[in-house]
Amino acid sequence: MDIARPDLARKKKRRRYIYIASALVVVPLLTIGVSRLKPAAPSVERSTVWVDTVRRGEMLRQVRGLGTLVPEDIRWIPATTEGRVERNILKPGATVKPDSIILELSNPDLDQQLLNAEWALKKSDAELANLRVQLDSQFLDQRAIQAQIQSDATQARLESERDDALQKLDIGSELNAKISRARSESLTTRLDIEKQRLAIAEKATQAQLAAKQAEVEQNRAMYELRRRQREALHVRAGIAGVLQVVPVEVGQQVAPGANLARVADPKRLKAEVRIPETQAKDVLIGQKAEVDTRNGVVAGHVARIDPSVQNGTVTVDITIDGALPQGARPDLSVDGTIEIERLASILFVGRPVQGQPNSTVSLFKLFDGGNEAVRTRVELGRSSVNTIEVVGGLQVGDQVILSDMSAWDAYDRVRLN
Repeated sequence: MDIARPDLARKKKRRRYIYIASALVVVPLLTIGVSRLKPAAPSVERSTVWVDTVRRGEMLRQVRGLGTLVPEDIRWIPATTEGRVERNILKPGATVKPDSIILELSNPDLDQQLLNAEWALKKSDAELANLRVQLDSQFLDQRAIQAQIQSDATQARLESERDDALQKLDIGSELNAKISRARSESLTTRLDIEKQRLAIAEKATQAQLAAKQAEVEQNRAMYELRRRQREALHVRAGIAGVLQVVPVEVGQQVAPGANLARVADPKRLKAEVRIPETQAKDVLIGQKAEVDTRNGVVAGHVARIDPSVQNGTVTVDITIDGALPQGARPDLSVDGTIEIERLASILFVGRPVQGQPNSTVSLFKLFDGGNEAVRTRVELGRSSVNTIEVVGGLQVGDQVILSDMSAWDAYDRVRLN
C-alpha cells in the first residue's frame, strides 16, 4: 500500500516557487544586458576602400579645373559694306594665308559709286591742271608788266641824271630836269606797286592751287575708299592660320559690320580653365601651371583671371610656355592644374571624398593592425587637389579611410576583411 509523504509534496512546491522567482529575476536582467550590447561591427571589403597614411612634410597646394584650348590670335572678319554672298570659296578647317580669299560678295550700287568716284577724280585732276596753266599764264603776264615798268623806270632815272648834269653845266634847262626827275619818281613808285602786285598774285596763285588740290585729294580719298570697299567684296583671311567659322550662306544679304568668317592661328593656343569659385581666391597672375592635353602635359603660367563668376566657376587663362604635343588643336578638352604654394613641414593626408578645406569631418581610423576602423573626428585645414592639411584629430602614421563611407553612417566601427 502507498504511504503518504506530505513533506515531499511541500519540497516540490517550494522548488517550483524558487524556479518561478529565479525566472522573474534572471529574465529581466538578461533582457537589460542584451539591450545594452553594442551591435556587431559590419564587414567592409578592404579592396573597395581607399586607405591613406597621415604624414608630415612638404605639401604642394594646387587647384584644378577643366577647360579647353583656344587660339590666342583670333580674327573675326566683318563686312565693310552691304553686299550679297556670291561664292563660298573656302570651308571651315582650310589652311589660309593673309591674302587667301574666303568669300566673294557683290554690290552693284558700290560698282556705280566706284565709277562715279573715278570720273570725279579724273575731272578734278584735269581742272587742277587747267587752273595751273591759267594761273601760270597770268603770273607771267604780271611779270612782263613788272619788267616793262622796271625798264621804263631805269630809263627815266638815267634821263633824270642826264638832265641834272646838263643843268649843272648850264647847258640844259631846270624845267627839263624837274620833268625828268618827276617821271623817274613816278615810274619807281609804279615799279614798287607792281612788285607788291606780283607778290600778291603769287600768293593768290598758291591759294587757288591749294584749294583745287584739296578738292582733288578729297575726290582721290573718296575714290580710294570706294576702291577698298569694292576690293573688300573679296573677303580675305588677313592672317595666316586655319579658317574656323563661316556663318553665312551663298545668296545671303549681309549688312556692314556683320561677321563673315573667323580665322585663328592654331600654332599659338592657350588654355581656358574653369576653377571652382571657392578655390579661385588663391589664384594669382604669374603662378606656375600645367595643362594635360591627354596626349601629354605642358608647362604654362596664369596670364589672366576673369573678374566675374559664371555658373560657380572662374575662367583662368593659362599661357603655354612650351611646345604643344601632337594632336593639340582648338576646342580640345584639357585639365589645368595651378600651383598655389608649397607648405613646408605640415601634417597632411590624402583628400577624403567629403573633405572640404577648413572643416571638421568624421573619418574611419584603422586600429588593431588594420583589421578594424573606428570613427574619428578630424579637423582639416588648407587643401590641394589630392591632399589636405590635418589640423587636429590625427597623428603621423595614422591610417584613415578616404573613400565614401556614407553607407555606414549608422556605425562607429567597421571590420575590414
